[in-house]
Amino acid sequence: MAFNPLKEKGIPVEKQLKDWSTLNVKPYDKNDVNPYTRCRIIIMNGAEVEGAFFSHQFARHCDDIELKRTLAMARRVEQQQQKRINWLIPANESPLEVTIGYEQVAVDLTAALAQNEPDPVVKAALDFALLEDFDHLYRYADLLEMTQGIKAENIVGKMTEITVGRPTVSEHRHPFDEIRPNYSAEKADILTKLHVMIIVAAEQQTMNFYMNVGNRAETDIGRGLYQEIGMVEEQHVTHYESLADPTMSWFMRDVMHQYTECYLYHSFMQQEADDRIRKIWEEHLDMEIGQLKASCEMMKKHEKRDAAEFLPAAMPKPLIMESNIDYVRKIMAEQTDFNAKGTEYVPGEQIPSDYRYFDHQKMVNGSWVPSQDIIRQYIEKNGKDYRLEIKGPHPVKRFQKRDKVVK
Repeated sequence: MAFNPLKEKGIPVEKQLKDWSTLNVKPYDKNDVNPYTRCRIIIMNGAEVEGAFFSHQFARHCDDIELKRTLAMARRVEQQQQKRINWLIPANESPLEVTIGYEQVAVDLTAALAQNEPDPVVKAALDFALLEDFDHLYRYADLLEMTQGIKAENIVGKMTEITVGRPTVSEHRHPFDEIRPNYSAEKADILTKLHVMIIVAAEQQTMNFYMNVGNRAETDIGRGLYQEIGMVEEQHVTHYESLADPTMSWFMRDVMHQYTECYLYHSFMQQEADDRIRKIWEEHLDMEIGQLKASCEMMKKHEKRDAAEFLPAAMPKPLIMESNIDYVRKIMAEQTDFNAKGTEYVPGEQIPSDYRYFDHQKMVNGSWVPSQDIIRQYIEKNGKDYRLEIKGPHPVKRFQKRDKVVK
């Protein structure tokens, strides 16, 4: 049945505040949780954080006190939603174990969006960064097994492969080469708008997480790895956020934030296997419907525009979190050696030897590259690297050898 949140009753924003006991939820069992339940929690945490950040920026750019009060009310509720979701993650799941979940999100969320993206420019952007996040999962997985004796396959549930992607060492590009052409808000498909907003929120949350936990790693190699990959996450946020139409008004952006969260909660409640957590998704959807309606009223009052002009009569088909091994392997076989040149993606051999990429590489990589060194250390200790190759040998021949570090 077609779902349109604008036609649903929802919960009025002023009735959405919760008490502490409701927010302080029981965490999941890290040894029993479905990997995609963990992924959904990470995605929704990122979406709520993005919503709160955006609302603060909106408030800082307006001088209407009543509008600021309306934003503050909705933002307080969103902050409560974020706390409730983030508190589902248990304390005995180490930051590095949580990191594996973040990178599984990056791989399977990006792959899911790419396979359903109607805009070829946005799809190309998703495919390009997909292989970089895939490589990050591999580097962190080797660090986890080497330092904590935990196999990442127990976290990803053998639904996501763990092996070399586009090597992190080669991902460090000049900032100018992270900017992409943006879509047109008036012409773009609703899925394109949703996908860009979702991936920006997810990558931003990963960037924020590494900014805060990276210095908690107990080894020098761990601290270095978080620092290096954390800088690539900054690149990815720049890469993805540049796809959005910068001419959208604050009110349109606000409506799209709330609509995106409705879309995510509606998608996730349909596939959530954990009854307790599914009830949270269902309740949060009702709350988001109320927030969306409040945002639409703000737009109508201040811009004299009806959000129904750009929102569809029926929400697009749900976003499904599932295994994407075959798709990721296909992109690996086709694009592992791709690089960015201006706004384009090209085979690495097409980058001129005097291009700014090489100067930037020389400057940041210097004499020590943590993402390479972690694999070298692991091989020295164990004879070969840690991988989970479910569908056979690596699709790129030079990466099939496991007893040496390859770039």
